This record gives sequence, C-alpha cells and structure tokens, in this order.
Amino acid sequence: MNIADMTPAELQAQKVSLEQQHQAFVAKGLALNMARGKPARAQLDLSMMLLSDIVATDECFAEDGTDARNYGVLDGLPEAKRLMACFLDDEPENVIVLGNSSLNAMYDALARCWMFGTGGHAPWSTLDQVKWICPSPGYDRHFAITEAFGIEMVPVAMTQDGPDMDEVERLVADDASVKGIWCVPQYGNPTGVTYSDETVERLAAMACAAPDFRIFWDNAYGVHHLYADPDRQRKVADIRPACERAGNPNRPFKFASTSKVTFPGSGLAAFASSAENLAEAKRAMGVQTIGHDKINQLRHVAFLEDAEGIAAHMQRHADIIRPKFELVARKLAEALADVPDCSWSTPLGGYFISFDAPENTAKRIVALAKEAGVTMTGAGATYPYGRDPRDSNIRIAPTLPPLEELDEAMDVFVTCVKLAAVEKALNEA
Repeated sequence: MNIADMTPAELQAQKVSLEQQHQAFVAKGLALNMARGKPARAQLDLSMMLLSDIVATDECFAEDGTDARNYGVLDGLPEAKRLMACFLDDEPENVIVLGNSSLNAMYDALARCWMFGTGGHAPWSTLDQVKWICPSPGYDRHFAITEAFGIEMVPVAMTQDGPDMDEVERLVADDASVKGIWCVPQYGNPTGVTYSDETVERLAAMACAAPDFRIFWDNAYGVHHLYADPDRQRKVADIRPACERAGNPNRPFKFASTSKVTFPGSGLAAFASSAENLAEAKRAMGVQTIGHDKINQLRHVAFLEDAEGIAAHMQRHADIIRPKFELVARKLAEALADVPDCSWSTPLGGYFISFDAPENTAKRIVALAKEAGVTMTGAGATYPYGRDPRDSNIRIAPTLPPLEELDEAMDVFVTCVKLAAVEKALNEA
C-alpha cells in the first residue's frame, strides 16, 4: 500500500515495523561507507603497472631530451600535454600539466584572480563584493573553495540540460560583482547531468556585466562512461571554442585530472585556457614552483599512452562500477515504489546518483543511516553553505563498497527512507 493512502493507524503500524528493521541493522554493527566518490580497491589495482613503468635511467628522458629527474619545465612535458589534452578535450598547446589535484588547481586559479586579478582587471580581493553562481545540487568541495574566500554563493537550479540558463543570464547581465560559475559539465556531481549544446553556447555567449567573468569548467568525468555502447554515452560540447566563437576567448578555465583514472592523490592534473590566460597563470606559477613531478608525467604517458589507451582503461573501470550503479537503481525502484515524492538520477557515467527524498526528510534519513552504520554525505552538502532549501537531496556514492556490502548498505538506506517518510506522514496526519 502506498504511504500516501495509509490511515494513521496503518502508518503507526508501519512505523513500528520499520523501526524494528532499523534496530536490526543497528544491532549488526555495520561500518559501510557511501559518503564520497572514492574508487574501490579493485579499481586502484587496475593501475598497479603504473608504478613499474619508469625504472631505468634511459626511461627518465622526455621526447625532447628533458631529464625528468631534474628541475624545470614549468608547464609540463610535451608528451604529458598531449595526454592531458585528451582529458581536457583540447589541444596540447593550450594545456598546462600540474600536480596531482584538479581541486588544488581550481583553488590556485581562484586565488590568482583574488590576489592579482585576471585579464588586467582589479584583484577580486579589492572589491566590495564578489558573487559566484553555484548550480545546485552540486559539488560540495567547489562550494567550500568559494566560501573559504568569502565569496557570496548564489544557488541556481540544475535542469536536465545543465544550470537554469534563464536565471544564469539574468544574474550576470547587470551585476558586475558576479565573477564566476562552477560547472561540472559531463556526468555532473551529483546529478549525472551532461550539459546540452545549447547550454554550452549560452554560457559562452551570454552578456556579462563583469568583463572578468570566468567559467570554472571542471570536466572531472569526461572519460567516465559506464557503458561501451556509444549510444549510451554522453559527450559535452567543448566550452573553449564556443567562447572563442562568441568573442569571449578568456572566459573559460578548464580543469581535469586522472584522480579517478589511476591513483587519487598520485595522478596528474591539468589546466587549459586561452593563450592570454595561460601566460597569466604561468607568471604566477613561476614564483610558486620550478616544475611539477615529471617522473609521474612520464609514468602516466607510458601507462595510458593516448585517447585509445585511456578509453580501454576506463572500460575496465566501468566493468567494476557499472554493476554497482545498476544495483542501486534496482534497489531504489523495487523498495520505494510505495513512497511518494522520491526520485533519483540514472546516470550513464560519473561517480554519483542524486536522490531526492520527500521534503524535510533528508537530514533524518542520513542520521538514521548513520545510526545503522551506513555513512552518507551530509544532508545539505550539495548546496552552498550546506543549506538545501527543501531538505531533500542526498548524494549516493556507490563506488567504494564491494558489491555485497553495497547491497546491504542499500537495504539500510531504503529502510531509512521509508521510516522517515512514514514519520513525516504521521506528523502531517
């Protein structure tokens, strides 16, 4: 029977039954984690050969003769630029190869704008107010960066085509304090949405009151397809040529990394943009560092080789995590058919499933799951300042647990959703 059709007496009986189920899970002493998008051990094992690719002296020299063991090469070895251009959907000459973290690269890029300005404009730190557009639900670590700088975050709703562009265009048109937007354009975190071609074109061409408005284009999941069939893959249009066509070549800052391709924390990150933006970044970087880890650059080139090598490696990843996504979708569909106001994404790639619970229940669901030994991302985390206006969205990260543990974690989760929904229905009866 649908919860919406139950009488108060039936709801009370259902509540007692669900509480008993929940307590049975509590008694098991589970310790299951679906909080963050971490690769599973089996995925990390796929890249172990990376550690033995550069072992001899003659393997330490780049194609241009650079000794990778020594100082120098601020913006990356030529072969590493070619490799990372595959992740950035760009040309090698537009790429700077950095350290191990694209999040670090985004923080640094914003810090440069904050301290020194961009495009010859005033440093953002000298302005009375700086605002940032935050498509929501979105990536909590993006929001943490802008919050750390004291930038006012303005949430904008996500649609199936990307951010609500009518609202984005309205915000940027007349307010010069709006300086940027966070974008995860393909298989977004947590929604799984890939921006439509129209959204990309509108972002590139929109009239901005701020001449130094920047799109932080975090294409973290550009190669993270779940299915080999091209008809079941999504590919976002490239923002940089769109901005060039629109006469805004300096607008996009593009970021990518191998964090969920090889080893998180020991991979490569990269940045791509216009020639003017690259020169600006390198002036600041030249004070920070003499060069990044070139041995690691050579390792990744030897291991992944090129776009075909990346695709083959990512298919091995997909074979491990695809059954987990399918298990979550099956569990949700089977268990929550009788719970009103529940919905969830069914992404074709990326690392997350976005779940919307009945309004004003997400915090309760996450707390119940924690009591039963299942850690979820905190309710509200997918919105700026942790404020989900509906207290509804929960990010499900299915990749880390082994399949059998994920199965049990989802049993806990759906029980918590049902219990929170029944409690809400009783309160409203």
